[in-house]
Amino acid sequence: MPTPSLTLQAPCNGVLLPLHAVPDPVFAGLALGEGVALDPLGDTLHAPCDGEVVQCARTRHAVTLRTAEGVELLLHLGLDTVELDGEGIELVVTTGDRVAAGQPLCRFAPDLLARRAKALITPLVVTEPAGHRIEPVERPSGQRVAQGDALLTLTQTQQHASPAVADGPTRSCELVLALAAGLHARPAARLRAIAREHSVSLTVASVDGEASADSLSALMNLGVVEGTSLTLTARGERAEAALDAAQRLLTTPEAAEPAPAPQASLAEAADGQYPGLVASTGLAIGPLVAYTPALPRVPRDGEGQSVEAPRLTRALETVGDALDAAYRRARAAGQEAEAEIFAAHQAWLEDPDLRRAADDRLAAGRSAGQAWREALDAEAERLSGSGNPLLAGRVADLRDLQRRVMAEFAEAEASVPEVPAGAIVLAEDLTPSELVALAEARPAGLCLAAGGTTSHVAILARARGIPCLVAMGHCIGELDGERAVLDAEAGLLEPAPSAARLAEVEAAIAERAERAARERAAAHEPAVTRDGREIEVGANIGSADEARLAAEAGADGIGLMRSEFLFLERSAAPSEADQRGEYQAAVDALGGKPVIIRTLDIGADKQLPYLRLPQAPNPALGLRGSRLWESHPELLDAQLRALLGVTAPERLRIMVPMIGDAGELARVRERLERLAEGLGLTRLPALGAMIEVPSAALCARRLAAEADFLSIGTNDLTQYTLAMDREDPGLAARADVLHPAVLTLIHTTVEGAAGRCPVGVCGAAAGDDLAAPLLAALGVDELSVEPARVPAIKAALRRLDVAALAGTIPELLVLDDAAAVRERLAGWFAAQSTITTTTHERMPS
Repeated sequence: MPTPSLTLQAPCNGVLLPLHAVPDPVFAGLALGEGVALDPLGDTLHAPCDGEVVQCARTRHAVTLRTAEGVELLLHLGLDTVELDGEGIELVVTTGDRVAAGQPLCRFAPDLLARRAKALITPLVVTEPAGHRIEPVERPSGQRVAQGDALLTLTQTQQHASPAVADGPTRSCELVLALAAGLHARPAARLRAIAREHSVSLTVASVDGEASADSLSALMNLGVVEGTSLTLTARGERAEAALDAAQRLLTTPEAAEPAPAPQASLAEAADGQYPGLVASTGLAIGPLVAYTPALPRVPRDGEGQSVEAPRLTRALETVGDALDAAYRRARAAGQEAEAEIFAAHQAWLEDPDLRRAADDRLAAGRSAGQAWREALDAEAERLSGSGNPLLAGRVADLRDLQRRVMAEFAEAEASVPEVPAGAIVLAEDLTPSELVALAEARPAGLCLAAGGTTSHVAILARARGIPCLVAMGHCIGELDGERAVLDAEAGLLEPAPSAARLAEVEAAIAERAERAARERAAAHEPAVTRDGREIEVGANIGSADEARLAAEAGADGIGLMRSEFLFLERSAAPSEADQRGEYQAAVDALGGKPVIIRTLDIGADKQLPYLRLPQAPNPALGLRGSRLWESHPELLDAQLRALLGVTAPERLRIMVPMIGDAGELARVRERLERLAEGLGLTRLPALGAMIEVPSAALCARRLAAEADFLSIGTNDLTQYTLAMDREDPGLAARADVLHPAVLTLIHTTVEGAAGRCPVGVCGAAAGDDLAAPLLAALGVDELSVEPARVPAIKAALRRLDVAALAGTIPELLVLDDAAAVRERLAGWFAAQSTITTTTHERMPS
């Protein structure tokens, strides 16, 4: 008996485009589902198959059909046409109509839409495959097709089952929709993703009806607009977390999605040179070594789906738990790049389509490990052949998950190729975990045949300072050389460089290494500027282990220990004894130097699974830092008691985040003294406040009279001053600490504290090449940076004439924006470098 199939026809005359080429991240990223797109050459959209109209967008730009087999299809006329509110579009069907293939669905005014919308490109997306495999008809991209031509074939592969109803508690919340375009395709897709990520059943209800997040058509068919009151209901063990995410989505006005960064072009290569895209800059010389790790060996055949499916579930849960723990450790340590990668891997791991693909193979008799291998092989092949560089760049992530899960079923330990220190590694691609393991061997550089500059491996290579080229092509697998040159600045690999070229690169590497060695050797000495001012350089850490690294790096103390790492890695709050032990270890590691420990800073982008904070329209403006005292005093009292139990209190300093005024800090001091009295203590640690909100900076004079020290958190101060979310990638380039408004608040803080208490900076700006010297010139007493940056920052301060730079501050504060400040500063440093060089040249020998 033949397998049932369904053919989808072109809904109009047009030019064919793959879905990944659509200039909209929701469609291109397949968030709504697989499909194709057409650039219309007519004025009418027709039904691509027989079916029932189950949704017509209020703004008439989108129609959803459901076939007799349960397949749901979305036809989305143009991009951002939702904002036209139906202008120029006429529907000729309505919800509930049954249509035949080729029947008109809507007519539109092409010229009007072309002028007013982002694009006329029209995606045809299978939003609910209902157990069907989607296969495009072989047609080249850019080909003209006629209305009625076959575009997609859907073949039934399994019996479609209704989504399971989640078990667990039921939670509800009410909100007012803040999306200007209403609940259209993008937010509907995100709601469905939230429900799936949290394993809950999620419904949205308005006065006109109710819809499950499992059905995009039902969500969009609610027809809700901005200002509509909605009730969200979630059922499942993670119902509260799902509601939080859904509420943030629906109450935060939509911003334009940032476009993916274009791939750079390959450098022009001469004979004997092999070009690649620069993923991480640097120079390297070393032998070329091929790296081809084998996958773990797993049984091919299984013991039946009833046995193998639970095994796969357990393995996925184990790997998921490991990824979650790694994510929390990275966040606690401030390693945001790594944390984002672990989070992305968790999302892949929970992808229902991958699990369904593996289940299909279990049903065919494969073992759990082999089923997972084959499912991810197929997905990796699909991404590699997509033509989309961003999707292709994620193949390494899939391979990483493939290896992790297969390792849970391994019959024997997979062999790992040995890589000598100083080698230039050649590989088809690397997974993030492979790169982390390779980094321990200290390779000189990396050359990858595949990958992209936006891949997670590229991010990790940059974070570790390993020169890396990607997208070099399969030719590199045949290369060898004992003294190859990797120029990850020009984007070239030279397997057999000339003697002159080797000498040139060796000299450049030696000069850089000598400079770094000098900086490390002097790192334990004070940072005294050219005009005689000493500035402390501390370290930002997340654990006692990092405190030891900071001490080895030459830090003058700890400017910020993020205490939340202890809380993030647990299912319940840590005991006082656990906290005290970690704090004591950090203090001991610094051998008498001061250690500033920040009290629990939770809220906004950092949440605890066991601490339920009240819902807020904008969590960044809600219960954070010292404000937690009002709702969770017992949590912070326990932390203060643990801090008071640390021996050598003269070396310990307690810092309270998110202080808005002197009164807030006075209440913390009063509580600290009361707890100390109860413990019979008379010697208390110093108490300081973070300057993270404009009110604290503007009231610095009064706050400095109450505090023993102040520390400026430039990340949040920039966010709150410029009203730019620090977590929004679209605003990252503009949320710059060197904006004149932020610099003015820092200047105000330093002036207000003058003669009253010292001022430090523990935000990212302290490690910025341009910002750090300027902060010193503004009068900051201490800069706290990541441990690895301590030697370089101290060296930069020793080269600085603080008084000369301070003389430019009045003109910097009146510039238009951060870009202008950066340009002016760069020019000043270039001029100073020229003056210094000329002076040295004129000095007698």
